[in-house]
Amino acid sequence: MPFFSDIKWDLGRYGPAVSGAILGIDPGTTNSAVAAMEGGKPTIVTNAEGQRTTPSVGAYTANRDRLVGQIAKRQAVVNPENTFFSVKRFIGRKMSEVDEESKQVSHKMVRDENGNVKLECVLVAA
Repeated sequence: MPFFSDIKWDLGRYGPAVSGAILGIDPGTTNSAVAAMEGGKPTIVTNAEGQRTTPSVGAYTANRDRLVGQIAKRQAVVNPENTFFSVKRFIGRKMSEVDEESKQVSHKMVRDENGNVKLECVLVAA
């Protein structure tokens, strides 16, 4: 699959037109998906595990390795405070708006200097 640098942009009469690789990303709250144009039709790209969707979960391990997707979701039971999920619902919101919702997740959420939601990773902060 071509990289973004392989995309050729053409400013046509009706605005920018793209030729080459086209990639669509759906960052969902629960699952995420990626599609690419193949033969003029969008095709969902499978992940390393052969699945068409990937859990929208990220985590840090004790030795600060980054995990994404199913592997991050699996280890959430033993590493809840360093596993991030349902993050999309907190983006762009004030901590005062989500105080009750924040109690439903295992990762730490704090208020930044402007009152916005900020995620805190116990391992990275240490």
